[in-house]
Amino acid sequence: MSDRPVFTYQTRLRLAAEQVAALDAYADLYGQAERALFARMRVGIPMGDLKREFLRRFGITARQFNAIRVGLEGKIASIRERLPEWIAEAESRIQRAERVIGILSAREPGSEKLHQKKRRLGNLRARLAARIADRDSGRVRLCFGSRRLFRKQFALEENGYASHAEWKEDWQAARSDQFFVIGSKDETAGNQSCRASIEDDGSLTLRLRLPDALASDGKLLVIPGVRFAYGQEEILQALAASRVVFSQTKTGKPVRKREGVAVSYRFLRDRKGWRVFASVEARPVPIATSRLAGAVGIDINHDHLAVAETDRFGNLRRALRVDLNLYGKTEDQAKAIIGDAARMIVEMARERGLPLVLERLDLKKRRAELEVASPSAARKISSFCYSKTIAMLKAACFRAGVEGIEVDPAYTSVIGAVNHARRHGIGSHQGAAYAVARRGLGLSERPTVREAIAPARNGGHLTFALPVRNRAKHVWSFWSEVRRRLKAAHAAHARSGGLREPPAPLLPETRALGATWALPAQSRHANRRQNCSADVIDDLPW
Repeated sequence: MSDRPVFTYQTRLRLAAEQVAALDAYADLYGQAERALFARMRVGIPMGDLKREFLRRFGITARQFNAIRVGLEGKIASIRERLPEWIAEAESRIQRAERVIGILSAREPGSEKLHQKKRRLGNLRARLAARIADRDSGRVRLCFGSRRLFRKQFALEENGYASHAEWKEDWQAARSDQFFVIGSKDETAGNQSCRASIEDDGSLTLRLRLPDALASDGKLLVIPGVRFAYGQEEILQALAASRVVFSQTKTGKPVRKREGVAVSYRFLRDRKGWRVFASVEARPVPIATSRLAGAVGIDINHDHLAVAETDRFGNLRRALRVDLNLYGKTEDQAKAIIGDAARMIVEMARERGLPLVLERLDLKKRRAELEVASPSAARKISSFCYSKTIAMLKAACFRAGVEGIEVDPAYTSVIGAVNHARRHGIGSHQGAAYAVARRGLGLSERPTVREAIAPARNGGHLTFALPVRNRAKHVWSFWSEVRRRLKAAHAAHARSGGLREPPAPLLPETRALGATWALPAQSRHANRRQNCSADVIDDLPW
């Protein structure tokens, strides 16, 4: 399997009534076959026998069965991968519930609140036992149509339903609202079940192969005038890459085969109509950066990205803060904001010929922390923000030919606060980005001071003595002790009322080093990508 990333682009289709009806029937048949296949797979029937059975039972082609199988196996694999995280989250929630019950037992014995907390704890333990049993037995629980919608039938009025029949209509529609058409590089136009052809005006015409059970009026559904707002050129290049190659076997027999790029399609129905998603494998881009010129380090935070640029010796050139105002935004708006920031940062790294250094974050641990966090803390450790930022930075690096370097995030915040923040007149997050960049270049992380003067949350600073370093041990053992003292110093600073003090001003000679950049606020649509022209890059304080 190729290790190249796969990019997916989407567009909304303009369809006639008969085309909509054909897609609805296809999705309904696809959903029935998918649910039946899941039930038969749990029995343990071999896949070869299932394929022969389903081709006759549902009137589908072999490629359409493969698409159903691949999509279903992907869902099963994602659930199995997520199961250990669910178990860890349940254990964390049980520990928190036990602490709360212990406090309430001493303060409010026999109260209704204590009773409800004990019921909650019993439910959590039962859920944990069920998930552990699923893990040990290999069982997978999959609810087609979403478990959230399924539970709405038990509270119809609260969820806006006048009757159970109204809910059932939504439930059946949700269970049959999409279908997948798998592609292959040895097929015409990368997909024999949905072939795309390029028209003279640059648009695409999709010829979707209907299942035999629905092909009463013809086997093909023709959808003309398809255009992708983003990714049109990539899709056209993938279609143009399809060609016929002639070769010979070992015995000298001539062989004719097709080579190209696989293009897979997913058709999805929402409240506005049908959309199509086209997935193509990205073409490799030559690396245009070098570690010999330095590096750009990034520290990811819930409301901003801290960026630091170094030269090849590890000296700080520039520090930057990129604001990400994600609070109150929808998922699509958040993706657009993060994507614009990632694209512009990678573009700046490409212009300077520098690789991008990222932290290799443990998102599973963050999801477990998220379950027991308060709402304000949950926003700070949101796994969505971190995972999307990392994914979009990696994708932007691949497209631009920028080398992406992942490093261990251990103690980068402590090193940035103690070693770099005050020394360079930058914030602790920018200091962490500087530490990330230096780690990506493999430079030293030994302490540079004997007395730490670290930034405080209000803009001031706090001071504490560093421990004596044991040079026989790894330097991270030293930073582990520094982190413990830094936490204690922050706690003492907060208890003493230090957070109420006004922030200390930056020194005049260091004020110009740090800078802040906010993404442009204007946009064409509230839930579409923000308009950030390339001219913005030239105006940045770099």
